[in-house]
Amino acid sequence: MNSGISGYVIQRLLGTIPILIGVGIVTFVLVRVLPGDPAVFYVTGPVVTQEAVQAVREALGLDQPLYLQLFHYFGQILTGDLGRSLTTGQAVTVSLMQRLPASLELSIVAMTLAIALSIPLGIIAATRLGTWSDYAIRFAATVGVSLPASVLGILLILVFYYYVGFAPDPIGRLDPFVATPQSITGFLLIDSLLAGNLEAFRSAAAQVALPALTVALVVMGPILRITRSSMVDVLTSDYIRTCRAAGFNWWTTYVRYGLRNALLPVLTTVGLIIAYLIGANVVVEKLFAWPGVGAYSIDALLASDYAPVQGYMLLMTALFVVINTMVDVLSALVDPRVRAQ
Repeated sequence: MNSGISGYVIQRLLGTIPILIGVGIVTFVLVRVLPGDPAVFYVTGPVVTQEAVQAVREALGLDQPLYLQLFHYFGQILTGDLGRSLTTGQAVTVSLMQRLPASLELSIVAMTLAIALSIPLGIIAATRLGTWSDYAIRFAATVGVSLPASVLGILLILVFYYYVGFAPDPIGRLDPFVATPQSITGFLLIDSLLAGNLEAFRSAAAQVALPALTVALVVMGPILRITRSSMVDVLTSDYIRTCRAAGFNWWTTYVRYGLRNALLPVLTTVGLIIAYLIGANVVVEKLFAWPGVGAYSIDALLASDYAPVQGYMLLMTALFVVINTMVDVLSALVDPRVRAQ
């Protein structure tokens, strides 16, 4: 990596600081204007008195002015402390780090599946422009984008689990009767292979199949459309006509030369979708009882548990900026024009 790209990466990462501060302030204010008093949830006993609620509020610091609460909150963040969940009693940083690999594994498997399906279909649609296969592929992409993830997930569960009986119970990352491998990376598929536990690997792969397919079918539409559109523009270029005139085979003409020059907008789209997916898989995680950060934040929000929600928003913002920076660097490595800019 040359000095220009290194400087660009450092500049982008430093630019995340004001973004994180802004997101922290907005999230801090929003979760506190929501209806409900979190102190009420944690008053024990047969009778809830106003004195008991006030005592809990004082213990949580909720009786202080909003600006003082915000000041203390950012002071904790600077020390790496995102607070403690009032529901579980566990540090938010620990909970997020424990659950993040589950969300990342689901997103990575889903994006791998979506890319493996959408890019070849986009190339086929572009090379057979105006034919029945082009219309069929575009129609399938439109249907995938139009169906909500909740509806699509329920349909897949009904078909593959309830009627066909092919899929396992949608109850998490691993069959409860299979021994969990030692956590090394946090990714069950990798950890089971590192431990040589093929039974756990097969169980983890079976468990992630349906939720990953649900996410993949939703996100492959935009990737397919941008691949097709970019390939259509590239196929009218002079070097593609030269490849055809020279008698190059299909792979060399459309993949080696065509796809490579059409890849830049595809990479940008994939990067945006990956960054979006990590935090947007909430519905799928809840539907398949997937123990990711999205489900964790929703449970905290329903319980008026402020710290996990704020920590989740900060984590998603940081991941979004980092992933987009990585995509920009990859685009510069792929396309010399971007590197020159």
